Amino acid sequence: MSTLKTNAGADGCADSLVHPTQGNTPAPCTLGCAGGNDVRQWLGIVAQRTKLGLSDAQAYARAWGVIADTNPFPATLGRICPHPCETSCNREAKDGAVAINAMERFLGDWAIERHLPLRRLEGASGGASIGVVGAGPAGLSFAYQLARRGHRVAVYEQREHAGGMLHYGIPAFRLPKEILQAEIARIVALGVDLKLNVAVGRDVSVDELREQHDLLFLGIGAGNAARLGVPGEDGPGVVGGIEFLNAVNRGEGFETPSEVVVIGGGNTAIDAARAARRRGASVTLLYRRTREEMPAIASEVDEALAEGVSIEFLVAPTAIRRDAIGPNAVMVQRMTLGEPDESGRRRPVPVPGAPFAVPARLVIAAVSQTVDWGGLEPLESAVGKAQTENGAPDHHLWSGGDMLGLGIAGMAIAQGRHAAETVHAMLTGTEPPRAQRRAAAARDVAADFYPASPRAPLIERPVAERIAQPDLEVHETLSEQAFLQEADRCFSCGQCHGCQYCFMYCNGGGFVRIGQAEPGAYFALALERCLGCGKCIELCPTGYLSAAEAPN
Repeated sequence: MSTLKTNAGADGCADSLVHPTQGNTPAPCTLGCAGGNDVRQWLGIVAQRTKLGLSDAQAYARAWGVIADTNPFPATLGRICPHPCETSCNREAKDGAVAINAMERFLGDWAIERHLPLRRLEGASGGASIGVVGAGPAGLSFAYQLARRGHRVAVYEQREHAGGMLHYGIPAFRLPKEILQAEIARIVALGVDLKLNVAVGRDVSVDELREQHDLLFLGIGAGNAARLGVPGEDGPGVVGGIEFLNAVNRGEGFETPSEVVVIGGGNTAIDAARAARRRGASVTLLYRRTREEMPAIASEVDEALAEGVSIEFLVAPTAIRRDAIGPNAVMVQRMTLGEPDESGRRRPVPVPGAPFAVPARLVIAAVSQTVDWGGLEPLESAVGKAQTENGAPDHHLWSGGDMLGLGIAGMAIAQGRHAAETVHAMLTGTEPPRAQRRAAAARDVAADFYPASPRAPLIERPVAERIAQPDLEVHETLSEQAFLQEADRCFSCGQCHGCQYCFMYCNGGGFVRIGQAEPGAYFALALERCLGCGKCIELCPTGYLSAAEAPN
């Protein structure tokens, strides 16, 4: 919190006059959100609903609308996002970060239950014909943002369901398919022409797409598993993590033997290990670094361990041993960590000694993923020449998602949105949105102003229950009571939340109530009445008020 010391004279006036300015600095949760969602704004609508004259339902609907403006998948990301917004939360040091991700899920589920539609933008001025290749999170986000701006959008998806990796690469115990498809249906309801089972290069050519549309967006994702590069890899019994999860999600009769080894440390590896465990296998996961370097979501790793997945750290496969049936073991070398590599993580290097065997009848390789350019070869070199952050090598070809680099779903959704905003600005001759400023830091906020309030715990179903019911979600959605309690924990960093301290303690009447209150807009400054004492700056708990030079 900003602290101001003044030298008051006998009449109570400060010798050095300091006048306030209203900052409205972006919150760290908002800048920490991979999708660029205005977290503080929707949290504030719920937390300040009484001051705003809103019923609970009105506040929920408005808050959901703020999320949906940038992310049409709140119920989906509320389940699968690693929530970097919470890592940035200024409340973390006091008694735990606000449970933003769980709150987003609550609002997403609430909106699905009430069939809330996505809204078109007022005064939408579009009209271009847009083709989108791939109905994954990036492609659907791009399609949504342009459809709501009035453009005609067709999405080409080679599979029978939209969603990309969200549908085929994430198991139902993390993301129920009916939740994802309900959120996709709202995008289609905006007039998006979703063409399923249409493969570019097989059912329609790239040239035909170029003729039919003013511009194209590629969001084909990275659905091919990278190879391990070890002897014995080729042949039955060795599958990619994505291939295994695809089969599980399609409900295919993928035979899972009693002993399974998963190789990798990312979310796909953890998902595959947990899915195999639910199919009755004894599962060992091999990772070449330590737990601290694992890119997988930490809570998902904890849940995998609780479910009986065994994890061997600092090991790397050297070969897959086979017999007449198929694999019977993965040969493994002990590793240690050396100097940092290009990723900034310490490079694993072999420890002297002979490899040892880890029994395996099925090996799932989930070390990385690559783009499948099948049918899109004419566009591969063009995308490779992309020079802008939106992935646009020219004004007629745009791209986003994993094909630009592996990342989380929130990032793919943001890339689709940023590309759509830039495309719309280009087509209409307007300016695209600008990037946000520095976030309000913890030092700007008076944490002691807020009463202690522990973070709402997530309700986790018993291990035995979720192993017995493979598609059962591990966590339950927050109760409404817990949701509202979490909203009250928000510091409203950098923005006015209507505490009225400045108004109550201003001797000169330098603050005037705003007739139509909104989060961040409760009082206007009347600096002509300001005595320059600086008391309001000292008392402001959110860091919204800061010192400005006194007028001459």
